[in-house]
Amino acid sequence: MKLKPLDDRIVIKQSEAEEKTAGGIILPDTAKEKPQIGKVVATGPGKLLDDGKRANMSVRKNDEVIYAKYIGSDVEIDGEKYVILRESDVLGIVEK
Repeated sequence: MKLKPLDDRIVIKQSEAEEKTAGGIILPDTAKEKPQIGKVVATGPGKLLDDGKRANMSVRKNDEVIYAKYIGSDVEIDGEKYVILRESDVLGIVEK
C-alpha cells in the first residue's frame, strides 16, 4: 500500500525505541518511550497559499528529522509504524 500525504503533511517512519537504558537496564515494551526521531518517507506538495500557489517544503524524502513528542497521527501500514504530521511540527533536520 502506498500513502501519499496531502498539503504540508509528511509521513515519517519512526526509529526503533531504545531497548536498554544508558545504565544497561532492559526496558519492557510498556516502559519504552515513543521515539521523536525518524526518516521522512513521503511529503505532500506543500501548503496552499492565499494566491493559489504552493509553498516549498523544507524537508525532503529520506531526511532524518526530530519532531515534537505528542504530535501527529500514528498509523500502521503493512506492519510498519508511521507518523503523519504537518511540516511545522518538525523541530529540525538531523545532518550527518
